[in-house]
Amino acid sequence: MRIVETFKNIWKIEDLRNRILWTLGLVAVYRLGCFIMLPGIDPNQLAGLHSQTRGGLMALLDMFSGGAFSNASIFALGIMPYISASIIIQLLTMVVPSFQKLSRDGESGRNKINQYTRLLTVIVLIFQSFAYLVNLKYQIGPAILEDSVWFRISSIIMLTAGSMFVMWLGERITDKGIGNGISFLIMIGIIARLPQSLWQEIVLRSGAEAGGFVMLLLELFFLLVVIGISILLVQGTRKVPVQYAKQIRGNRQYGGVRQYLPLKVNAAGVMPIIFAQAIMFIPIVFANFGSSESSAFWQAFFDNTGVWYNVVFGILIIVFTYFYTAITMNPQQMSDSIKAQNGFIPGIKPGKKTTEFLDEIMSRITLPGSIFLAIVAILPVFARLLGISQEFSQFFGGTSLLILVGVILDTLQQIESHLMMHHYDGLMESGRIKGRTGATAAY
Repeated sequence: MRIVETFKNIWKIEDLRNRILWTLGLVAVYRLGCFIMLPGIDPNQLAGLHSQTRGGLMALLDMFSGGAFSNASIFALGIMPYISASIIIQLLTMVVPSFQKLSRDGESGRNKINQYTRLLTVIVLIFQSFAYLVNLKYQIGPAILEDSVWFRISSIIMLTAGSMFVMWLGERITDKGIGNGISFLIMIGIIARLPQSLWQEIVLRSGAEAGGFVMLLLELFFLLVVIGISILLVQGTRKVPVQYAKQIRGNRQYGGVRQYLPLKVNAAGVMPIIFAQAIMFIPIVFANFGSSESSAFWQAFFDNTGVWYNVVFGILIIVFTYFYTAITMNPQQMSDSIKAQNGFIPGIKPGKKTTEFLDEIMSRITLPGSIFLAIVAILPVFARLLGISQEFSQFFGGTSLLILVGVILDTLQQIESHLMMHHYDGLMESGRIKGRTGATAAY
């Protein structure tokens, strides 16, 4: 069988074998830490915390942390504070001149930016650790054996150190393992919830009144269709031809070839969904103030299966997709890069015309990409309305599925590159695997 032969080839390549084993070892350490609870908490009284993380934003945080959030683990905050700090620093490099200069200073500039990111991560962790402990007291007050100042200080230190250790594990996977470490750990946290969610759905459908296994097969078929759409969102590109002029240096000729500039259909990744979800939690604040009429208006946005909630949610995703694409894909920068390499787009004048052409192309391909992204984001709601359990419905779309698909494709692409480099066949007969072009992280 081809798959058996592929595994044998992977095992024959010593460097690839060591990278996979190293990755599995670090993942085992990460999963073990997800079950080590904070000292001073009764593990038998976490029902309130488990109930809180069954839906909404808390369920998403718990999924990204691999269940550590609901276990009151030392890894409870997971890798999300580092991602938040990275996004803030990334935005600063686009709008603050001093950060823009650092981003152009090569290796030394990147090292300085990484230091700022780690420092900001620690600051974010301290605030989030305090908020997490306040939430613990509210949700599982009796579970805290001794709610003292020392308990809070030591817990903040352990939560901060735990997340920094998770970040370190991710960096080691990137350096010595397979795939992007940060993304890989998020993927592991999502996959860790899949077996239990699938088993709960099987138990739910085992009865004849719930549709039986026929309904389960239909659900799995629908899940495969959604995965296919997600792969298209991750891999979809519009190729723009770029012609490079001939250059003669001495007795050798350079250039004169046509290449293609791949413009992604979904250049923003899952960031629009994350931003939109954060905005949709604002009504919770306003619902506690004002008259009963205004509170009733905000209450309409509490039901994430309601029409108004999903309409507004979808519109926000489309808006944020355009916004994030605009700040990450700069047509002026791409035009200058093409011109600096003595290239041009056939039929388009270099300079301003090229910038306007690239901007127009990006606007056109972003619209269908943003619409499909909004559809995928609200698919879990339709899954729940069709009777699918809340836990299993999370895998029918949203942030989790897009991250899952993107990271798996990137990891398989790296494995295939190692195989091809050692003159072995790739993982697929139909062609090489395409990952997220230029993507470096799940977010």
